[in-house]
This record gives sequence, structure tokens and C-alpha cells, in this order.
Amino acid sequence: MTEYNLYTDAELVHLLKEGDEIAFSAIYDKYWKVLMGLAYNHTKDRFSAEEIVQEVFLSLWKRKNELAINSLNAYLATAVKFSIFKQIRQVKLREALIQHHYSPGVCDRLEDQINAKFLQEYIDGIVEELPDKCKQVYIYSRRDGLKNSEISLKMNIGEKAVEAHITKALKLIRLNLKEIGVLMCVAVEKIIF
Repeated sequence: MTEYNLYTDAELVHLLKEGDEIAFSAIYDKYWKVLMGLAYNHTKDRFSAEEIVQEVFLSLWKRKNELAINSLNAYLATAVKFSIFKQIRQVKLREALIQHHYSPGVCDRLEDQINAKFLQEYIDGIVEELPDKCKQVYIYSRRDGLKNSEISLKMNIGEKAVEAHITKALKLIRLNLKEIGVLMCVAVEKIIF
């Protein structure tokens, strides 16, 4: 690795284009501190600066065969500045969107709605794996809102069988939710019970 430190930027870029990981490491070692300083100077946030620098180096490696780099120093500095401006633009867009569309408290409700939707999709996936009759009884009961007697008539099975299928479905759903640690009593009860 020490011999790579003696290479010029042009030589390192040439080796990088050939997929030389040690050359990439040498570029990283040579420039990460300067780029961190540049990113931190603009963001005033160490975490954001680290993220930006990592993104730049990841992009450098991924696009190594496509890049035409005349000055590595200038290329990397420009890439960091572009990432900073992109991040600032995203933050400002998000803030403007929130101010324009949401009143205080709505964001929390919106996040709860999104979480409930993901939970519902997960439960729907569990329901799809149920045995056919059990799945159909659950759908009639919980999604269509039919009473046990109506399901019994519709499926031509006894009410006790309907109750047994519902009990089995709920037990399997609870078990799956418990396994992934998502059993949030209030949210789950609102969705499936």
C-alpha cells in the first residue's frame, strides 16, 4: 500500500478504472479528510458530512469505468459540493411540502397511517398463506363484515366451523406478528379484530 501513496492521481485513476481496490483505498486515504472538512463546512453536521463523503466514494467506485477525470482533486470536491446542494434542496423541498400541506399534528397521524398500512399489508400476506377455507372465512368476517351466520350460509358450513376457522386465522396472525415483534395491541386490534 505504501507504494501506492507515491503514485500520481492520474496513475491512481488509471488503476481505479482497471478495478484496482488498493488504488481506490489509496484515493480514499488521500482525500477523505479533506472531503469531510469540505462537507462539514457546508452542513455543520458530522453525520451528514460522513454520509455525503461515503456517497461520493461509493459513486466513484461504482462509476469507475464511465468517468473521465482530468483532476481527481477537482472531481471529488465538485462531487461533494453537488451532493451537498442535492441534500439541501431535498431538505428545503420537504420543509416546503410539510408547511404547505400539513398542519401541526398531521405529520404524526400521517406516520401512524403509514405504519398501519404496512402492518395491514403484512397481515394480508399472512392471510394469503392461510388454508383456503380458513382464508375465505377470515375475509368474509373481517374484510366484508359478514356475521358468522351469513358466512355459514354463504359457504354452506356450520357456524361452529366458521368460529373455528376465525379462531385459527387469528391465532396464526398473532403468532406471526409475535415472531417479528410487531404485536402492537391497539393497532392490531383495530386492523384485524
